[in-house]
Amino acid sequence: MTVENINVEKAIQRVNDLIEQEKTLSPALKASLEVLLLLVTILANRLELNSKNSSKPPSSDPNRKKKSKEQATRQPGGQHGHIGTTLKPFSDPDLVKVIPVDRSVLPQRDYRSVGFETRQVVDLDISKFITEWRAEILEDQKGKRYVAPFPKDVTRPVQYGIGAKVNAVYMSQYQLIPYNRIEDHFQDQMGIPISAGTIVNFNRDAFERLASFESWVKEQLAVSTLIHSDETGINIGGTRRWLHSVSNDSFTCFYPHAKRGC
Repeated sequence: MTVENINVEKAIQRVNDLIEQEKTLSPALKASLEVLLLLVTILANRLELNSKNSSKPPSSDPNRKKKSKEQATRQPGGQHGHIGTTLKPFSDPDLVKVIPVDRSVLPQRDYRSVGFETRQVVDLDISKFITEWRAEILEDQKGKRYVAPFPKDVTRPVQYGIGAKVNAVYMSQYQLIPYNRIEDHFQDQMGIPISAGTIVNFNRDAFERLASFESWVKEQLAVSTLIHSDETGINIGGTRRWLHSVSNDSFTCFYPHAKRGC
């Protein structure tokens, strides 16, 4: 308890004693003074709330001591003892380009090819890939038509494929990229128009498909010998929520909730 709060409590107690001693106060005035003292007491108690005795986040604690950051002494790059990773050749290149020797610059002799020296360039090809399904139509002598069935997941004249959906959900839910920036990515990099509402639908579809997996993960965590749990404050639609985390060596489950303790 701070010195200020101790002084406030002493003052409140003094006023209470004076009210009890004063016999000439009217009941209405006495009740009014008691209400005012109650309000002062409540406000004084609120000053004592912190992250240890309430659901307030640690960042809101008054006079919170912050640890001073020590100046980094490590040099940039991999540190001593760090096991680095080196880009290794791939056994299945997508394109092979052969560079023949210009024999016109060589001495006039007989030569035979004894192999190749290889170098690889690992690159990224970002582009849209459109598959057009054409269902054959047959017509008999009476004019009756028979149309070949489309695959069950091809239901519209033009639709997004599974690759586009997975990429959008990954960027939105795992990389936490805003919807409008995902729209820009699809339009600028691949020339594919996509809206924020469509991305929301992709996320909802993935959420529904993962419902059974989420239940299974919770069951696995519930029977674990040891689990780790923690929570942190987050903002959902302008409202403070608590993101709870439960994990073991194999699974992690995140769950938002209105309360800090569950």
